[in-house]
Order: sequence, then C-alpha cells, then structure tokens
Amino acid sequence: MDRYMRRLESIETFLEIKSSLMEQYDHQIPTLVIPAGTCGQASGANALIRAAKKELLQKKLTRKIRLRVTGCHGFCAMEPSVLVEPQRTFYPKVTPDDIATIIEAVAHGKTVNRLLFIDLETGQRIEIQDDIPFFKKQTRTIMSRNEKVDPIRIHDYIRNGGYEALAKVLSCQNPQSILEEVKASGLRGRGGAGFSTGQKWQLFASQRNGNDKYIICNADEGDPGAYMDRSILEGNPHGIIEGMTIGAYATGATEGIIYVRTEYPLAIKHLNAAIKQARGLGLLGDNILGTKFSFDINIVKGAGAFVCGEETALIQSIEGHMGEPRQRPPFPIVKGLYGRPTMINNVETWANIPLIINMGGRTFVQIGTEGSSGTKIFSLVGKIKNTGLVEVPMGITIKEVVQGIGGGPSGKVKIKAVQTGGPSGGCIPASRFDLTIDYESLKNVGSIMGSGGMIVMDDNTCMVDVAKYFMNFLKDESCGKCFPCRKGTQRMHEILDDISRGRGSSESLELLEELAMAVKDTAMCGLGQTASNPVLSTLRYFRDEYIEHIEKKHCPAGVCKDLITYFISDRCIGCMLCIKACPEGAITGTKKQQHVIDTSKCIKCGTCKDVCKSEAVQTI
Repeated sequence: MDRYMRRLESIETFLEIKSSLMEQYDHQIPTLVIPAGTCGQASGANALIRAAKKELLQKKLTRKIRLRVTGCHGFCAMEPSVLVEPQRTFYPKVTPDDIATIIEAVAHGKTVNRLLFIDLETGQRIEIQDDIPFFKKQTRTIMSRNEKVDPIRIHDYIRNGGYEALAKVLSCQNPQSILEEVKASGLRGRGGAGFSTGQKWQLFASQRNGNDKYIICNADEGDPGAYMDRSILEGNPHGIIEGMTIGAYATGATEGIIYVRTEYPLAIKHLNAAIKQARGLGLLGDNILGTKFSFDINIVKGAGAFVCGEETALIQSIEGHMGEPRQRPPFPIVKGLYGRPTMINNVETWANIPLIINMGGRTFVQIGTEGSSGTKIFSLVGKIKNTGLVEVPMGITIKEVVQGIGGGPSGKVKIKAVQTGGPSGGCIPASRFDLTIDYESLKNVGSIMGSGGMIVMDDNTCMVDVAKYFMNFLKDESCGKCFPCRKGTQRMHEILDDISRGRGSSESLELLEELAMAVKDTAMCGLGQTASNPVLSTLRYFRDEYIEHIEKKHCPAGVCKDLITYFISDRCIGCMLCIKACPEGAITGTKKQQHVIDTSKCIKCGTCKDVCKSEAVQTI
C-alpha cells in the first residue's frame, strides 16, 4: 500500500497507479454502503457504522464483506439506510439491531425481505435501489458518485475515475481546447444567475493582470431548505478539487479558494482531508504530476451571511471586510480579490467540470434542453412524501419532480404550490406544474432557478404567511448598504404583517406591489433585485388569498393566528385530550360531553387541534 501513498511524479505514474487500483478491486465482494452525510448522521448512521464494524469483526467477515462509509445518496426521507453492492439491494430506515440480520443475509447471498423498501402506491417491496421510483426517474451524473467513494479516501476516488480528467487536461497541454470543451457543453452557472460558464472562463483567461489570478468555489449556500452544495462537498470533495484544478489550468489561475460557511463542519472536515491527500500525491501544489503547472487551494470559512452568496460581498468577506456588495463594473473577472482578476463558480458548477472533460462537451450538451444543458440538483423538501436531493435533467417538468419523484403530498391535503430559488425565488401554483424546469421558463413565471431549493406547499399553507416569512428572512439578511433593499424589505415585511393581522386595506396591496417593483428595479445587488419575487409571485397567483385576508379578515389556510378562531364542533366525543393539552386552561367540559373553548383565554397555539383524534377542533 505504501507505493500508493508516495508523490506521483508524472502523468504516466498516476495512470499506472489508477490501473493497478482498478485491477486489484474485486467488484464481486459484497459491500455494505452506509451514507453518512449530515442528514444520515442526524438520523443515526453512525450507530449503524459502529454496529456493522463490530459484527464484521466478531464474525470474522472483514475479508469477505467490505464496509464503505460515504456521503449522502439523496433519499434523505429513508435515512439511515444501507445499500448492498454489487446487487444494489436497498434497505431504508435501518436500525442498529437490523445490521446483524443484513450481514448474515449478505454472507449467504440472501435478502432480508421484511427490511426492503415498500412502494406505498402498489404495496410491493422493491429490492433494487435503481427500481425505486425516487431513484428510477432521476438522471444522476453527480449524485451517483457519492455512493461510489469514501470521501476521505483519495484512492477510492482515483479507482472510480477520479483525477482522470485532470491527467487528460495536463497531457493535452492546450488550455484553449479545455475552454472550447466547456463552451461546447453549454454549461451555465449553477449558482442561480445561469451565466454561460464557458464564456465566463474565456473572459477570465484573457485577463493578464500581473502574476496572481484567483478562482473561487462559492460554497456559501444560504437558502433555507437547500443543502445540495453541502452534500456534494461532504460526499465527493475531490470532485470539486479536480474541477477547480482543471479550471485553473484552462484559465491561468494561480490560486484557488473554497469559501464555505462555518455551519458545514463535516464538509470542512472532508475538504481539509481531501486537500491534504491531493497535495501529498502531487495532485495539488507545485509541479502537479511532474508538469510545470502549479496550483493550490485553501479554505476560507464564512460566518453564514446570506448576502455573501453575492460575488463581490463574498470577496469582501475573504479580504476580512464586512460582507457588503460593491458597485459593478469593474466585475470580479477584471478586478476582484485583492484587486486581481477573480473568477467565481459555485460547487455544482465545479462538480460538472470533470464530467464534461471525460464525456466531452458535445455529449454533455445532449442532456437537458438546448438553452439549459446538463442536470440540476434540487433539495426537494416540504409537504412531500419523498424528501431529499434529486438530480434531474434540465427541461423536466415540475409535475414530474413533485409527483413522480417526490411521490406527491405527504398527507391527504392537496399540493398548492412549489417555491423555487430560495428566499429570492417565486411561488409557482399547482396549475402551472406542467412548466419545464429551465432558466428561462422559471424566469417567465416570476421565479428563478437559484441554487436549487424546491419547497413544496399544500393547501394548509398560507401564501401571505409564506411571503411574510421570506421577507422577514431577507430584511434580516440585507447588508443595509443600499437604501432600496434596507428599507424596502423592511417596509414590505411590515405591510405583509399588517395584512396577516387583519390590519390591511386595498391600498396596502397597491403599495406592496409598487414597493416590490421599486426594490426590484433600484437595489444594488442580486439579493435586493430578487427580494421582491416572493411578494410579486404570490400576488400574481394567489391574490385572492390577500383579498380574503383584507376584506373578510379571514385566513383560508388557518395559519394567521389573528384571523382565526378555534371552536369545538358536535363531532367531539368528550375524550378530554384537548383539555389536558391546552396550556392556558381555555377548554372546559366533562367526559363524553361536547367541550367548549373560551375564546378570551385561547392563545391560538393549535395544540387542541393537533391532539384531537375525532377532528372536532376546527377553525373559522
């Protein structure tokens, strides 16, 4: 094993090591694959890993059954889970007590039927992961790599084709050909703006401002409910390192920085380990793989400010200043970090680069649509059965994602809308779910792609409350540098709060809409320019809810507390559960008799409705 740990002095040595690693790996040996990203660990994956190690040692099966700990596989609703290779048997929601049974079955070439995934629609048990609707309807080019590698073992990555694209790039010794390949792929930035990656790289390559040129990986993922970048960094950090190194060679960059939020400790841990290993093998640093090309990467931890997702604010933060955007031009490509040319791409964009080099830009562009090529990873969350990370080709419809992959609503209540693009995105009604997911289509309906958040909402969701929630987030995250964003988001939140409390008027809607347009047109940076989207999209598609709040002083979804009144109907069976649960003692009644709520004492917490088994507690 020592020969695999030494510094690789040439491309030929790298290819020899890679070939040797592939030859020595027996794919027929059963392998337990346990995803242990942040979501998996939160669900109990570490206990499964301990149980598996203990069982394999006690039964002396370590040479007959392998264990691989990986990052997230995407199906977060089923964590903790176990995937058995090479059969690809999938066991969801596994407990430590199940591990011994699974290992016993694997040792004898059998399957534990009672632990298999159950399709709720058909009632059938499905053994193979790729046959489960959640996985079957995806196109997993990036996420599929997570399950193949242990993120802190570089040889796992190399054995699965890792750094092969880098070796190919260094062998051709033609940076311009790499730029042409990226342009041919049609890849657009996955951070939200959707600018042509190839065009951006070409502009950056043309900058000749002294010796220092920087490339940055923007891993400041701040959208509520979004965790795509985190999972890629946790599960396949070498993919980002390889993508950035290729980008540096193609554009003449001398130094790379990964700007990641401090709230991602596991991602930072795996990145640090991966960078150290890559340097040790000569895949980062001076004279990479024996060539004259030198490039290194460092990590900078951000404090979690949402505005630092904006390029110029991110640069300010790296330089040690307050994270505030600055006027453009000059753009970062001309004058960025420390006044030097700087190119910034997000995590998912960098992850696509090795794939493009390996498959070729002309093959990559065949995935997706003409104007939006490749796949996109979304974090599918909210009132949906199958929550998790989904990777789909551009051009798929919202309906296919929500119904086909997500499995539809989590309960009996119908889905009302989906919100894409994070706090700066828009709410799209169920009537528009035939819409294709691409940059232009989403923009035309008042939303954005964003980094990839997708929040599903049902009829129990109040759209006024949704707009108020996101506006509250945005006003708190505004850096305050420009007046339209600082005061505009604050004032929009105040108007939304008034409407939710029954203090709104018809003039409130007119003012809200006018103010939203003003902020959109006059704010300095992308945060302010898109901050109005939650307001404008909900006004566009759910105006009737606003009017009902204003004219009838009623919240149809029963969410806005000031506009609802709880009462107990004649369906009450007198079980007294609500009386015991009420924190204010506002409910009275005797056993087996209809109870009564004293509205003067009721604080509208909804606890009585939550515990009522006969659905007798209702709202008006």
